[in-house]
Amino acid sequence: MRKLKIGIVGCGGIATGKHLPAIKKNGNFEIVAFCDIIKERAEEVKKEYGAKDAKIYTDYTELVKQEDIEAVYVLTPNKSHSFISVAAMKAGKHVMCEKPMAKTYEDAKLMLETAKETGKILTIGYQNRYRADSTYLKRACENGDLGEVYYAKAHAIRRRAVPTWGVFLNEEEQGGGPLIDIGTHALDLTLWMMDNYEPESVMGSVYHKLGDQKETGNAFGEWDPEQFKVEDSAFGFIKMKNGATIHLESSWALNSLDVDEAKTSLCGTKAGADMKDGLRINRVQYNKQCVEIPELGVGGVAFFDGEAEKEPDVEQRVFYNAVVNGEELVVKPEQAIVVTRILEAIYESAKTGKAVYFD
Repeated sequence: MRKLKIGIVGCGGIATGKHLPAIKKNGNFEIVAFCDIIKERAEEVKKEYGAKDAKIYTDYTELVKQEDIEAVYVLTPNKSHSFISVAAMKAGKHVMCEKPMAKTYEDAKLMLETAKETGKILTIGYQNRYRADSTYLKRACENGDLGEVYYAKAHAIRRRAVPTWGVFLNEEEQGGGPLIDIGTHALDLTLWMMDNYEPESVMGSVYHKLGDQKETGNAFGEWDPEQFKVEDSAFGFIKMKNGATIHLESSWALNSLDVDEAKTSLCGTKAGADMKDGLRINRVQYNKQCVEIPELGVGGVAFFDGEAEKEPDVEQRVFYNAVVNGEELVVKPEQAIVVTRILEAIYESAKTGKAVYFD
């Protein structure tokens, strides 16, 4: 398998914590360029992950001009996802962009339009689709095991886990807090399982209730109330054009013991499913209520449990195969843009106190 030459824009936590280790493990990529507004940070990651002669940039417009780069990874704050991705595609590069697709729906539309105009591959980093429970449930949904899914919940609740590093608390850079950060994963999973991307209307509530508190017990250390400019929790009620409804819940800080992240619950006419305690599928069979709990591990041999493939590893393989072998994407921009549109509508509804209706 030939090496796919790529450039990395953004060398912070999402790069070093998710993408770069998975790219290195895959072995079929060659990172020939790194870009970060902090030059030293780009130079540091090059030492571990880059080709010997990989170039260093502080301006992404220069990186996308590098001729041998075939694909660009956009691993920056939400605000810059769109214009970096657009520039890369216009320069003839394929793009892997971190989630969410963009800060705004208009930005996401520009990305999708550019992908269509240039013919370049564009995908978004919704790696939770590749989990074992997700792929199993997706097959069940595709097979019609749940029947018509008409009610769902998208779960992204943390009790006290506000990220205190980077620009997570900066509304201008990120566009919001837990809703756009982790709520986006839960909503993506839910829409994907339902295979329903036609929203009719959205009602939303956004809360700034806990950000000014101190001695919070936060998992990532105390936050600075002066810097906490985004919501601490947000909730949305989404009605789809076919009559289905979705309840989206998200928080970084909430006085709740009902904690779940990047999970979905589905209710269909034949069966239901949830990821609350592992994957559980509930149905009535032989006139009895029953629950199916599939074994999703890779073990089965005495004294050997095996090692499940991690989601970012699968994500890199899918992107590689799409670019090099022309295989189908799992996360398509036409899907991801709907997630961004709904999230934006929840924020808008919360500001106006009114429902947002779509065409």
